[in-house]
Amino acid sequence: MLTHVLWVALLYVLLTVVRAPTVWGFIQSKKEAWAEVEPRVSANLSNQFEWPLFFYVVCVLLVTQGSVVEPAQVWLAWVFVGGRLLHSFIQILTNNVRLRGLVFTINFLAVIAMWLFFVF
Repeated sequence: MLTHVLWVALLYVLLTVVRAPTVWGFIQSKKEAWAEVEPRVSANLSNQFEWPLFFYVVCVLLVTQGSVVEPAQVWLAWVFVGGRLLHSFIQILTNNVRLRGLVFTINFLAVIAMWLFFVF
């Protein structure tokens, strides 16, 4: 969870950096490089608060359960976090929606599997 929180913090820093030239009046045209990247960073940052909510809930439940967390749960959590990082890079640096969808599906399935392991 800490890795994901740090990643989101870094995305906030990146968003601030890409917005700064416009906010401070350094960019007069929307054709500037930062102006093209800013909506992608902003959209990706929003994505970090949607599906990851279910990841955080299952992680908190696992921690508060009081027993040893299964290695499969830890592995699935790392798959999810690694997938979120990859998802960010794909969304910010490319327009490849199909690849981004594939990575999201892996993230989605990792969290679903974490929930299934937890419930059963």
